[in-house]
Amino acid sequence: MHLPVVTRVLRLITVMLSLVALTPVADAQRRAANFDETVPGSSGLSRLFGASSSPIPRETVSYPVNHRPGTIVINTRERRLYLVIGNGQALRYGIGVGRDGFAWSGVKHVSAKREWPGWTPPSQMLRRRPDLPHHMAGGPDNPLGARALYLGSSLYRIHGSNEPETIGQAVSSGCFRLTNEDVIDLYGRVPVGATVIVQH
Repeated sequence: MHLPVVTRVLRLITVMLSLVALTPVADAQRRAANFDETVPGSSGLSRLFGASSSPIPRETVSYPVNHRPGTIVINTRERRLYLVIGNGQALRYGIGVGRDGFAWSGVKHVSAKREWPGWTPPSQMLRRRPDLPHHMAGGPDNPLGARALYLGSSLYRIHGSNEPETIGQAVSSGCFRLTNEDVIDLYGRVPVGATVIVQH
């Protein structure tokens, strides 16, 4: 009498087991796309179910500084990005920062913004990682994620990431990464020309 229910449950278990079996393949593909080499890739299951929330939630915080609203302040030691919104407050985002030897500080301006940007590794990175592609079209597997804010004429960007588990870590080659959800939020708030202050 309960045979149809049992059959449906067994089919569901079979589907779930096949997804787990595919996870190593997805992980191998993810590692190939991970140009920093320092962080293991997301599992196939987390990609399937869209697990992309930042381990460091975005929040409004007290931030009594004299910077004008719209200024971005990046504190690499804290691994946080602050977007000044005025009235002594800022939006605080969790970020991934440059690993040892790639951290930097200074003042830049947002020179361009791109949705689903393509990625061309700089020559210095290709010398370190000759296995990388010379260009990767924009899309969900691109290391720059859903949005990118370019910092002056430098090689550095504030960009999204398809590896939310790297937020709060020092893993990049000098760029600042947010989850795709957070970078889309930031992208919509920040105009070209905005000041970016990087504190080391």
